[in-house]
Amino acid sequence: MLKLSCSLRSAALLLRPAAAAAQPRAHFGTGPQQKHRTFYEFRTYCIHPDQNAAFLKLTNEKIHLRTAHSELVGFWSVEYGGLNKVFHIWKYDSYAQRAEVRATLAQDPAWVSEYLSKALPMLTSQDNEVTYMVPWSRLQSPLQEGGVYELVSFQMRPGGPAVWGKAFQAAVNAHDAPGYGKLIGAFHCEFGLQNRVHALWWFESPDHRAEIRHTAHHDARVVAAVRNNIVNLDSQRNQLMLPCPFSPLK
Repeated sequence: MLKLSCSLRSAALLLRPAAAAAQPRAHFGTGPQQKHRTFYEFRTYCIHPDQNAAFLKLTNEKIHLRTAHSELVGFWSVEYGGLNKVFHIWKYDSYAQRAEVRATLAQDPAWVSEYLSKALPMLTSQDNEVTYMVPWSRLQSPLQEGGVYELVSFQMRPGGPAVWGKAFQAAVNAHDAPGYGKLIGAFHCEFGLQNRVHALWWFESPDHRAEIRHTAHHDARVVAAVRNNIVNLDSQRNQLMLPCPFSPLK
């Protein structure tokens, strides 16, 4: 009887599936997850060529009507990589906050009559993206007021940061070093083109940026990091921008 019982237990063990640890596991995450709700809205406006100066003047005079409701991070005029364009970044603590701000602005008579009704006819198009800071980046300030900013937008291959995150981080950090530009922030697009990341840089001047780029071409450390990153890159776009007088980031 004992032998039969042992035989039955042995047969059961043979038929039992492999241990759970040996089972394949699917990982659905595409990279590090956001730990906070704060996001940054990127807005790009294209302006009628003959209205560019008028739009910037009006915005300079009336931007206080808008910043009374939410935080403006920066406002720039595109100098190279686009014509008659402005780019601005707004910070929100949540989607609920943004919705509340938009609803309040729509009912603000000063904003509508003194700015919006005059500015909209000057524009040819508007576009926006919702972005988060990548987990390893924090919003920084420039080394000094003045200078220029470069927005570098990378369209990465599908797969998310789990596929290309480490190589992208290494490529950015290779440039964020003494003797190079100042990284203001790195952002990952949530609404807009997926697998898109942005790096916002500060330089003393356009010529300073050109000198740094020439130096980078001969820096083996930077070259290696960039080569590791471009295998995951589909396209890239650069814009050199001048901060407007009312921009918090100058």
